[in-house]
Amino acid sequence: MADTPVTRTAGLLLHPSSLPGPFGIGDLGPEAYRWVEQLAGAKQTWWQILPLGPTGYGDSPYQSYSAFAGNINLLSPELLQRAGLIGDEVLANASFSTDVVDYERVAPFKKKLVRDAWDRFDAGKGPHDWKQAFEKYCAEERDWLEGYALFMAIRDALGLKPLHEWPQDLRTRQPVALHEIHKLLKKEVLIIQFGQFLFDKQWRDLRRFASEKQVKIMGDAPIFVSGDSADVWAHPDEFLLDAEGNPKVVAGVPPDYFSDDGQLWGNPLYDWERMSANRYQWWQRRIRRQLAQVDLVRLDHFRGFAAAWHVPPDQTTAKIGEWVDGPRAALFDVLQQEFGKLPIVAEDLGLITEDVHALRKQYHMPGMRVLQFAIGGPDNPYWPHNFEQNTVAYTGTHDNDTTVGWYNGLPEKERKLMVKYLGHELHEPNWDLIRMAWSSVAEFAIAPLQDILGLDASARMNTPGTASGNWRWRYRAQQLEQQMLDRLADWTVFFNRVPTS
Repeated sequence: MADTPVTRTAGLLLHPSSLPGPFGIGDLGPEAYRWVEQLAGAKQTWWQILPLGPTGYGDSPYQSYSAFAGNINLLSPELLQRAGLIGDEVLANASFSTDVVDYERVAPFKKKLVRDAWDRFDAGKGPHDWKQAFEKYCAEERDWLEGYALFMAIRDALGLKPLHEWPQDLRTRQPVALHEIHKLLKKEVLIIQFGQFLFDKQWRDLRRFASEKQVKIMGDAPIFVSGDSADVWAHPDEFLLDAEGNPKVVAGVPPDYFSDDGQLWGNPLYDWERMSANRYQWWQRRIRRQLAQVDLVRLDHFRGFAAAWHVPPDQTTAKIGEWVDGPRAALFDVLQQEFGKLPIVAEDLGLITEDVHALRKQYHMPGMRVLQFAIGGPDNPYWPHNFEQNTVAYTGTHDNDTTVGWYNGLPEKERKLMVKYLGHELHEPNWDLIRMAWSSVAEFAIAPLQDILGLDASARMNTPGTASGNWRWRYRAQQLEQQMLDRLADWTVFFNRVPTS
């Protein structure tokens, strides 16, 4: 019996916040549609994004106020104006930086945008069929939407205080206190729900357009949620918390390639025993929500499902901690029963033990290989000659320097090693690594847009272990030249990464 032929594909990594545009942050409007058209023209199958949730501490999409909600900072003012929900003057009067994400000014601007849109909507303006659509949306998404909207409304009313600083009766969800605060904040709750309705509508429309252009979207699900989140507030029993609602232990990873101190993420950890008793209902709902938004989910820190690094909550680094077993196959058996073959990419970077590889392979999930990690001897798994087919090959990820920045900082010994591997000097290290990824046996090949543009370290998206200055990079429309897209298309065709169906 002949083997099933492998479909080879390629794509680019770019979070919507990095798109061009005049409103201080990339959004889901015209430039996003133009980007999808450029991907399609360049023969790319995948648009990989970062988590879509509302960003929290440090503006990080990996520290979100909800594992289910969308980030209203990504709402397109232009699309709201076309729908008749904001006036022309809002667009005319906007004045923002176009070089980096201006979080400090964007957040209040977008919140006001949603409020203004709600006032018009509540007054009967906007598309005539949206009232019924909004009511249907609130009913269908009720299991997470009500808790999220009330959480964010209370948080705003308390001057943005984090959950652990809330009054005890609200923090511990006493029924009388919740009833009273909901009455007081009824309009605010509705506005927040409406913001989620708008986000989901804009995202669904964009995704539908991408599908028509035969561009699929690879999403990203952080394994952990923020301690200051609607998830922890609404479902405290699912986490390892003490009687006061504080984490008994927090998440991180021990010292590794990225940091000598390890990475202290600070997220609360799951009570897997408790979750298993209800067949991981919270995770079922989460994956269902993800698959309603994207075609393939990159499951961040897959290693944590085999065992997670538990750090005492009083530590300032992640050096001290212990590995504690996760749910392993028990969780994925349930998810597979619910969803069939799991459309999941396992982020298996860092300190990976054999049992983690075995867990990934048991469910036929692709792993990740990052070419910037291909240093040292020939046995290094990040050299292309060691790739297996069921792999996503990356030049770099959002946590890496750009390839040009990385190569500029390489010691001479490692530069010579790369020259030896390629057989020539690296005059365009970004395109050399793209060629390595695209020509490899890996089924998927992905490069950050920064590597197509050939940008240096100033365009880096995130530096792990640092709390500020990240997630701000944006490109300008004129930077992405047609010859770059043509070159990418040519290589994608040449290396047989254009699906025939």
